[in-house]
Amino acid sequence: MTGVLSSQQIKAMIADGALHATPDILPEQVQPASLDLRLGTLAYRVRASFLTGSGRTVAERLAEFEMHRIDLSQGAVLEKGCVYVVPLMEGLTLPEGVQAVANAKSSTGRLDLLTRMITDGGVEFDRVPPGYAGPLYAEICPRSFSVLVRPGMRLNQIRFRQDHATLDDAALRALHAASPLVDGNAVIDEGLGFSVDLRPSDSTLVGYRAKPHTGVIDLEKIGYYDPSEYWEEVHTEGGHIILDPGAFYILVSREAVHIPPDYAAEMAPYVAMVGEFRVHYAGFFDPGFGHDAAGGSGSRGVLEVRCHEAPFVLEHGQIVGRLVYEKMDQVPDQLYGAGIASNYQGQGLKLSKHFKS
Repeated sequence: MTGVLSSQQIKAMIADGALHATPDILPEQVQPASLDLRLGTLAYRVRASFLTGSGRTVAERLAEFEMHRIDLSQGAVLEKGCVYVVPLMEGLTLPEGVQAVANAKSSTGRLDLLTRMITDGGVEFDRVPPGYAGPLYAEICPRSFSVLVRPGMRLNQIRFRQDHATLDDAALRALHAASPLVDGNAVIDEGLGFSVDLRPSDSTLVGYRAKPHTGVIDLEKIGYYDPSEYWEEVHTEGGHIILDPGAFYILVSREAVHIPPDYAAEMAPYVAMVGEFRVHYAGFFDPGFGHDAAGGSGSRGVLEVRCHEAPFVLEHGQIVGRLVYEKMDQVPDQLYGAGIASNYQGQGLKLSKHFKS
């Protein structure tokens, strides 16, 4: 095996016990190239975010940093600005040679709900070394909105890979020539560059900014909330906006992105040289994203943007990040958008699924 493991391979890992859970893993948790992870029944409010550290367990660190415990079984609010650690229902017994990487799900990122996975002995967020055997935990910090959560909710997902799967720039150019990855010119430099759309053809609406003082969002309620109670519309006629320090924005990419069925992609980390902001907290793009959407033209990527220390002018067409493509070990037996109720296929500028259209 070489590459990212597909849905049928993830099912095989469940069958042989490399992936295990109490209660058992549900079929709908398996995605084309990842597995959704479920919150357990207890949350620990902690003083600060932490990494476990080599030779230490999360349980040991919780004894140092725990403030109080919250029973999630009847639903509980995780408050904006606080940090929580929640044991997940799933655990791992990874074979040697298979590593894992986690990321927030799309709807989690669009709510500015910072969610990262930690493990026993972990020295990085969201990364699990080959051969790891042990529990998994979600570290959750609501940044813009307080949220109501319950056991079994799925805020993050995990992907498995064996050996080197990342395409270098030469391979990426060859793939784009054979199966266009964006509609238009491809900017390829350590991945596929994407830019921000601040000149929509039919509107002055370019994005949304989270309001600072809002009500709680129940993550179980879909298509329920009035966007105007939680978001301010961002309009421009000049092709640029000024990002406010500390503010959170939902914007959209200028390019329509395509992920062929035998590839997956991950949003590369923000690079400080491009500006005082971070783009995209939820970083997995599944095989089939944008595939045959709207006549094969791809799907635009929604950008979750947080500005840092200084106000920053963001211009139309400015490169704000890059996609790193990875080869699948096998083509998944199910693709994004193809019969699995994917929420964001063929999307444009779109808030999370919790808000009314």
